[in-house]
Amino acid sequence: MINEHFRYAPGGGKLYAFNGIWPTLGRGVFIAPGARIIGDVEIGDKSSIWFNCVLRGDVNHIRVGKGSNIQDGTVVHVEGAGAPTLIGDDVLIGHSAMIHGTIIEDRGFVGLGAVTMDGCVIEGDGMVAAGALLSPGKRVRARELWVGRPAKKIRDLDDGALEGMMAGTIGYQQLAEKYLREYSA
Repeated sequence: MINEHFRYAPGGGKLYAFNGIWPTLGRGVFIAPGARIIGDVEIGDKSSIWFNCVLRGDVNHIRVGKGSNIQDGTVVHVEGAGAPTLIGDDVLIGHSAMIHGTIIEDRGFVGLGAVTMDGCVIEGDGMVAAGALLSPGKRVRARELWVGRPAKKIRDLDDGALEGMMAGTIGYQQLAEKYLREYSA
């Protein structure tokens, strides 16, 4: 039986149309069981969306670049009055984050349980720490670490921190490949 309301994605998550627009996926994308991708969402090659995430592109659009990972329980939404959510290449978003109307440039990092709000920008190699709250319109510059509620810059990141962030991203790319093989066998 064909379901008109949803389709299964590679890995077992579900894709839903909204306003006649279906999400689109690049090659090698993994969408874990329990994940829901809705509406105007594009996900680039080799990115992964983990268990019980929701990406809802209904009143604006969401774009996820190549090789990025959005970990378990994260919600990604948009702001209808003008702020889409744009996530670059090789971005790492930790478990249970809330990303709303935010731009995260290539290799940006959002920690576990962090919240980013409308109009925020996280530049490439910028980091929002676990549990941080990035209030509307804030900009995390390249190589900065922001922590707290509300989040504030506490220091610049050294090369070791950037290498650690990239290692995490690569680790998730490799893990997603294993899940795709396991779940399609």
